[in-house]
Amino acid sequence: MYEHYYGFAEKPFSLTPDPKYLYRSQPHASAFDLLQYAVRRREGFAVITGDIGTGKTTLCRALLEQIDRATFTALVLNPFLTEEDLLKRILQDFGVLSREEAKSAAMASITKPQLVETLYDFLLSLVPIKASAVLIIDEAQHLPLQVLEQIRILSNLETDKEKLLQIILVGQLNLDGLLRSPELRQLDQRVSIRYELTPLDRESVGAYITHRLTIAGGGQNVAFAPDALDEVHRATHGIPRLINLVCDRALLGGYSQRTSRITAPMIAHAAEGLELAEQAPPPPRLPRQGRRAGFARRNAPMLAAASVLVSAAVTGAAATAMIYERYLERSVHAQVATPVPSPASTPIAPARHRSAAAAGSRELPAEAALTILVGSYPVGASATADAVRGMTDWLETAGFQVFYAEVELGSQGRWQRVLAGAYTDPEMARRDAARITAAAPQLDAHVIGADAAADAAPPAP
Repeated sequence: MYEHYYGFAEKPFSLTPDPKYLYRSQPHASAFDLLQYAVRRREGFAVITGDIGTGKTTLCRALLEQIDRATFTALVLNPFLTEEDLLKRILQDFGVLSREEAKSAAMASITKPQLVETLYDFLLSLVPIKASAVLIIDEAQHLPLQVLEQIRILSNLETDKEKLLQIILVGQLNLDGLLRSPELRQLDQRVSIRYELTPLDRESVGAYITHRLTIAGGGQNVAFAPDALDEVHRATHGIPRLINLVCDRALLGGYSQRTSRITAPMIAHAAEGLELAEQAPPPPRLPRQGRRAGFARRNAPMLAAASVLVSAAVTGAAATAMIYERYLERSVHAQVATPVPSPASTPIAPARHRSAAAAGSRELPAEAALTILVGSYPVGASATADAVRGMTDWLETAGFQVFYAEVELGSQGRWQRVLAGAYTDPEMARRDAARITAAAPQLDAHVIGADAAADAAPPAP
């Protein structure tokens, strides 16, 4: 409605991942350069992670536009595929199979080894002509373990001198934790490049908005006041997709008022209409060993007490997902009431002693020797259910498997323990406990024996 009024050739804040609108902030420029380097040097595996709406898919589209004609590309946007369907999709994108052939009855009888062999033959055919192949998988945090294992096997396709297939996994923040799970250690060890896309800072928000207005062709006919840009950053926490939502709604408001100046009250009104006004920022991120110093700085602001930490974690971890669901006019009550297990979690038998506080509880697997005690909460207390759920969301967002155990403490009653991870390697357990402690020192996370998880002992602070 407002495009003609402001002179735009198209909507400047569309939610579609159009690569021409990619704004190269410092994180996005670094990620783009690293991906180009990985493709040119055939680095094997690269992993790009980022929170919901930080521009991962747009980054992938922009990369595909820059890849030369000597590089064959396959882009998988649907991670909910079987191993066979994934292989067929890759062959289809590479041009080995047509769309009709991939869906034909004859292909239904083709085995997985035959599909792998066909892909291998195609990749070998690229060597004499000095061509290469790149596979990009978006939303990779949803890939089943068996499909991730198949992807690892594809990474073995190589000659004596080089990899035949460059693989780029793109996903949300918990992809990093998923790859670190014991089942995927072989795959994780093959990752040569990792990068995490971060939200935009205040200065980048202003530049991002100007960039999109200019690309759309109407930047000279509308202006955002400085305090409006401050309000955009405050309301969206620098998440590009949320910036698009707010600015699109604000431009509509500006059109209705017949003004060319977007003000802070107009931004606040738009954010309120999208239910952004009361949303908390994302929860604190657990630092990963070797992550860049800039990432560590973002983990500095820690909450003063465990109860406050839990509350912010519940709100922040679900915030952006809730906003998008509401924007599409779908209810998210079930998502808030029942946390969804992280893809990093493996199926665990139901706990023998199930408490009301531990809805969806899981017990440690029999083979585990060690775990990390993160918190203890009195069973039956009114705040316990929310505390356990909040702690679970926070840990699973960071990629940890979460388990529960109840312990009888005599006169202190029964306590619900929240445990992070199941380990056989003491060094890995200590390292992960240190990560949790670094992110939230007040939790006093420490390694205990799995057999002692339900032993009578003083509750963790």
